[in-house]
Amino acid sequence: MTNGKPSRSTRAIYPGSFDPPTCGHLDVVERAAKCFGELVVAIVVNPQKRSPMFSLDERVAMLKECIASIPNARVEHFRGLLADYVKASQADVIVKGLRVVSDFESEMSAALMNRSLSEVDTFFLMSDQKYSFVSSSLVKEVFFLGGDVGSLVPEPVLRLMARKRAGLHETHS
Repeated sequence: MTNGKPSRSTRAIYPGSFDPPTCGHLDVVERAAKCFGELVVAIVVNPQKRSPMFSLDERVAMLKECIASIPNARVEHFRGLLADYVKASQADVIVKGLRVVSDFESEMSAALMNRSLSEVDTFFLMSDQKYSFVSSSLVKEVFFLGGDVGSLVPEPVLRLMARKRAGLHETHS
């Protein structure tokens, strides 16, 4: 940081499960990429969480397609502690998007823990208000119940979601 402002040479990590990536995620990517010299969108592989809708390879492919126009952003994935990944990546900052007050409450604890383990601060970006209600789990639920989520996920994500839904219908027919 220079004079309290993020440096354009700063490497930032934006971690998440991205299952699926939403327009809210991409909004954070686009805005964070303007603040930092390098932004790594890091997919967390957490075997303790329920099975994801999309495989790791699918999530990587979707995110790569969605951020292809952002020259200083790239996609990676990791297993284990975020603090360990941040240190191994020689990152300068962690980026987290906040939608609602409850996000802040949980993310603040995680940020303090990550700082104690890695000495890296967390940079919080408020969600654009039009995405403040959007979560990956809610998008999946609405989609599989027949709702229109076209304005909530990027087109490449919607395409793959439609293929997944079609595959489920074929299996259960």
